[in-house]
Amino acid sequence: MTTTDWDAAADTFDEEPDHGLLDPVVRSAWAHRMETWLPTARSAVLDLGCGTGSLSLLVAGQGHRVTAVDRSPRMAELARAKLAGTGSEVLVGDAGRPPVGKQRFDVILARHVVWLLPDPAAVLRHWFSLLRPGGRLLLIEGVWNGVGIPADRLAAMLAEHTERVHHEPLSGDARLWGKEVDDERYALVARAEPPLRHAEVVDVHLILRKGPEVLLARRSGTGYADGLLHAPSGHVEDGEDVRAAVIREAAEEIGVRLDPDELRVALVMQHRGPAGRPRTGWFFEADHDPARPPRNAEPDKCSEVGWFPLDALPDDMVAYCRAGLDGYRAEQRFLIHWHQDTDAIAYAPREPRRAVALPVAAGPTGRLHHVELRVPDLAEAEREWGWLLGLLGHVPYQRWPEGCSWRSGDTCVVAEQDPTVREGKAPGAGPLAFHVRDRAELEALAALAPGHGWRPLVPPGDAGHAGESRPLVVRLANRTGHEVELIAP
Repeated sequence: MTTTDWDAAADTFDEEPDHGLLDPVVRSAWAHRMETWLPTARSAVLDLGCGTGSLSLLVAGQGHRVTAVDRSPRMAELARAKLAGTGSEVLVGDAGRPPVGKQRFDVILARHVVWLLPDPAAVLRHWFSLLRPGGRLLLIEGVWNGVGIPADRLAAMLAEHTERVHHEPLSGDARLWGKEVDDERYALVARAEPPLRHAEVVDVHLILRKGPEVLLARRSGTGYADGLLHAPSGHVEDGEDVRAAVIREAAEEIGVRLDPDELRVALVMQHRGPAGRPRTGWFFEADHDPARPPRNAEPDKCSEVGWFPLDALPDDMVAYCRAGLDGYRAEQRFLIHWHQDTDAIAYAPREPRRAVALPVAAGPTGRLHHVELRVPDLAEAEREWGWLLGLLGHVPYQRWPEGCSWRSGDTCVVAEQDPTVREGKAPGAGPLAFHVRDRAELEALAALAPGHGWRPLVPPGDAGHAGESRPLVVRLANRTGHEVELIAP
């Protein structure tokens, strides 16, 4: 920074060039923040645009080795005097290209510098190159009187280099500024760490059904798997979700514009091609609409489209797609399809099958959706059922003049007032059975139940046939005759 730049910045911040750190309260507040932002171990810190060295002095006082840089010789001279005896080094040079040679640092600190740079993105790229792996870039910036750089804009620049950016608002701490402020002031701490997440290409495939047939297209002129059949497919683009991607690909490849509600997830498959990198494919199912006949909308990439019987698929297919359709026909939901490096891209009937189906949790068939209880007194039902269902993990869900419901996950119990149901007559639902975690919880519920309108029909006992696992069961009934079974393993 030039002396003129610094003077202009100081006027804008309504501060002295020492960042206001002559005030002991302000200095103490900044020292505390620095302790939270800097590593606990002794580290090499590069302070860019250091001014008179006030922040450098705080950093050095916390045991770190400081190299301070400022373009102004006058500022650098003041910083040297301030840092004398701390072992710090003060250099004259441009903050954007500090004269540090091949040195690398654990922390790069810049306060009120980035907003003055003519090309912040290029400077940030260079600063990251000066950090050691795992190092930190600490930027203190803001917007004052309409000038400066907003936090979201600066964070977006940092996102090109790291996924780990911590945003800390500073406007609300008047001790940092020596007064109350209402503009945007903040710190961003970015870690020089490459993304650690496993990244894969995501592609989408459309299984367009016409009764027992499925639509396939023959690849041509693409340079990959040309001459082989494949379902309409493509890659998910940046910022696009998988459903939007398959809708776009269907429009581009076969001229069919699908509505999101027409799509059903059919299969998810992780795939690795011969000598290739892994990818994850989403297969979506949709029904053919005669009013929207498919066509070859990309003749430069496809030589034909046609309908083929799903239970007698042709052999001249891309092996990846054939494995997906075979799994779909077998009602599998998750597959791993892993080629060996010597395998062919084309489906080979005599080659070992490379697809492995992954077991999944039980599907929704047979699970309880809801139970409707016809009760003579809704208020009494709310008291009795509300207590029991609450202990069993249900929460109040809906309420209307004649009824109410409780919900746990995707299962509901509904109580509806019915004046035709009278005390002493059969209630409007049969016994309900609920899981209970263990024997101790079951016995505790059984002991509490009489105080809440439930009487035991039989004492706790085992259930089951000889030679089988015998769960413990408690059967309860309330005044209107509704019965429940509580079953512990």
